[in-house]
Amino acid sequence: MYKYETHCHTSEGSKCSHITAEKLVEFYKNQGFDGVFITDHFFNGNTTVDRSQSWDKMVNDFCLGFENAKKTGEKLGIDVFFGFEYSYHGTDVLVYGLDKNWLLSHPDVMSLGTTEFCDFARSDGALIIHAHPFREASYINMIRLFPRNVDGVEIYNACRTDFENARAKEYADNYRLFYSAGTDNHVGLRESLGGMEFDEKIKNVPDFVQKMKAQKGKIFRMDL
Repeated sequence: MYKYETHCHTSEGSKCSHITAEKLVEFYKNQGFDGVFITDHFFNGNTTVDRSQSWDKMVNDFCLGFENAKKTGEKLGIDVFFGFEYSYHGTDVLVYGLDKNWLLSHPDVMSLGTTEFCDFARSDGALIIHAHPFREASYINMIRLFPRNVDGVEIYNACRTDFENARAKEYADNYRLFYSAGTDNHVGLRESLGGMEFDEKIKNVPDFVQKMKAQKGKIFRMDL
């Protein structure tokens, strides 16, 4: 089985991350993973990007974490893929299938509401996963669910409690949304990791999207 991290953050792109892209990829290579999806916080989340800049400069800065990770992956022989985490007051979705050129071409995307964004991104081929939907934190005053605007649910997040993950699975089951799993890694070494595994190697992001929609992946947990 080929193992992939679907949810992690670099210090280049996410203010809350404490690990560089290079060290993050090295960590996953050492843990025997076959690939990593870099999902740094977008401009409406805990980003490092200066939002007073031009749109093109913002996008270029945002992609630094992924680009640094990609270079390290090519050096070490581990695949690195692009994604991002879109936010609304603590409600987050993971976006796969859009790239830097798509972002550069859509400077109006920040004017969209959350459900509008999800629908628009999906119409352009994106896969939308509702990340840790039942996360509880002091800065989150409401749990929001968008079952008609997402493709799947992160039913195992290594940073969340068993209770929160169990509620996420119920959410997915009730609305017949497919499962996803990831670590939400901001530090590297943790007590446990999560991700998706496949019988075949992921060729590129569209291949991942297709395999996820066909439910060919299996969630896994790795305790360290």
